Parts: sequence; structure tokens; C-alpha cells
Amino acid sequence: MARQEERGILRELGGWLLYILIIIGLTYLIITFVGQRTRVSGSSMETTLSDGDNLIVDKLSYRFQEPKRFDIIVFPYQHEENTFYIKRIIGLPGETIQVVDGYTYVNGELLSSDVYGAEVMNSAGMAAEPILLGEDEYFVLGDNRNHSSDSRDPSVGVLKREHLVGRAWVRIYPFDRVGVIRHE
Repeated sequence: MARQEERGILRELGGWLLYILIIIGLTYLIITFVGQRTRVSGSSMETTLSDGDNLIVDKLSYRFQEPKRFDIIVFPYQHEENTFYIKRIIGLPGETIQVVDGYTYVNGELLSSDVYGAEVMNSAGMAAEPILLGEDEYFVLGDNRNHSSDSRDPSVGVLKREHLVGRAWVRIYPFDRVGVIRHE
């Protein structure tokens, strides 16, 4: 009788252990390949995203489609470990980007639908001269143009496709601003 009870307890513990391992495995797969939570730190994406906003980053869609102009993306900052930047894609592969008199030009034409940067840029940075993007390169800007370290800054520069973690998908905090993030 005691032996049967012991087997029942071991079977129950084994079931729970298997259940916990499955949960850990699924969590790992979701965080690695589907989405992750990130927190906005700073004002470079104001007014679209604010300091302290918590987001879910979609890591899956770029496995099936190419990034588009105006997507809000997350990428690692190359000079500081475990630091990620969030910016808006402005320039796509093969395009030439330049900032002239505070305005963004793509292939020599004013980016007229650049409604996200509400103010004229004070500094063109590296984009004062035309920047020709390679076949897997992207030019990004923060929405708060004059308070953003972005592709105009040599410490950020042009981004390679492989460095894009994913695109901002849903704001989960603060609760009064919860919702899907508008990209276009």
C-alpha cells in the first residue's frame, strides 16, 4: 500500500515537473522569436511614445515581411550592453537620405509625409551630406528630432537589417494609453 502511494506521489511530481518545463520552454520560445516587453526611456519619440511607456515588441513579422517607412523599431545600442533604442524608419535600402535646412529628403525629394517630426531639425549631423543606404541598411530618426540620438549621430549611424529586433506593437502601460501603436 505504501509503495502504491509512493508511486502516485512520484507520478504527480513528475507530471508537475513536466508541466513546469513545458511552460519554461514555451516562454523561452515566445520571448526569443515572437515578442518581448520593453520600456521607453527618454523623450526621443515624443509625442508618439513617452518616457516610461511599456511596450510589446513584435519580433515575428520581420521574419515574413520587410520593414517599411515609418515603422517604429527597436534595435540594440552598439556602445552599451543591454541598451535598446526605439526610433522610426525614415530611409529604406537603396535610398539616398539627406537633411537640408532641417528637413528630410529621400532621393532628393522632400519627405512631405514626415508628420512625426513636428519641429525643424536643428542639426543634420551625418545627414548634412547625402547618405546612400546599402541593400540591407535603414536610416532612423526619433520623432522628437531635436532631442534624439539617431542615424544622424555617428554613435548610432545607419542600421543593418540584422540589428532590427522588431517593431513596436502594443503599449501595455500606462493603462490609460493601452493600445496598438500607430506606425503610419
